[in-house]
Amino acid sequence: MFPTNNIVIVLLVTGFVTLLPVKHAKPATFLQDFHITWSDSHVKQLDGGKGIQLLLDQNSGCGFASKSKYLFGRVSMKIKLIPGDSAGTVTAFYMNSDTDQVRDELDFEFLGNRTGQPYSVQTNVFAHGKGDREQRVNLWFDPSADFHVYSILWNHHHVVFSVDEVPIRVYKNNEAKGIPFPKFQPMGIYSTLWEADDWATRGGLEKIDWAKAPFYAYYKDFDIEGCPAPGPSACASSTANWWEGTAYQQLDSVATRRYRWVRVNHMVYDYCTDKQRNPVTPPECMDGI
Repeated sequence: MFPTNNIVIVLLVTGFVTLLPVKHAKPATFLQDFHITWSDSHVKQLDGGKGIQLLLDQNSGCGFASKSKYLFGRVSMKIKLIPGDSAGTVTAFYMNSDTDQVRDELDFEFLGNRTGQPYSVQTNVFAHGKGDREQRVNLWFDPSADFHVYSILWNHHHVVFSVDEVPIRVYKNNEAKGIPFPKFQPMGIYSTLWEADDWATRGGLEKIDWAKAPFYAYYKDFDIEGCPAPGPSACASSTANWWEGTAYQQLDSVATRRYRWVRVNHMVYDYCTDKQRNPVTPPECMDGI
């Protein structure tokens, strides 16, 4: 973890002070776009529905999902993660086609930590039922101290996972090389808070401390821009959608610099370089960004 004054220096050197231009809809209240999927007693609305609190205790975790599915677009939320000793907990924010054998899925999974250790975020991409594409990044700030923006941009060209507009993962459309890309199935937006101490923290070595329960995560500024399904079939293929525009078809120079900074300084696991799991480098890993 960086001392605070060093963070400022790094941001200035790497150009993080210039944010990418992103078009935003006005953030919705929770119930406009979402509904509770399980354990509604553990989900509390805040600020007139503009935010929510998720709770995990020994009785249950909880979750919510979007009322609609979407085919391409951008979704973002501001999340404040569990403070203190959160080892064994997982706060997930993801998109899922909700299909069995050939599901598409785009995952953020925030892996709890022992007090003082960095919070890790794991991303994964499922395309046409094939997953096992995990990457982990240690966040360069304390995500439990304040809200930060986590977003997924999904268009015909690539999927970009970002934290405060800093790209941490890019999955390109390499269908021309025979590599599956999620583009046929609409996906819903989901979030869950749950106990996963069999794997979440140091591979399951660090167990959840229920004496620290209940655990809380907070969400606000729910922003979905995309093509709802069912809906006009022309929407998903329209090049007029802002997220399909030239500026969003690849990372610009500033975003590329940010992306490389994250991967050089904060990546702690990449399935692409795991020779035990993948003796032959997966083909999608050969193409950079």
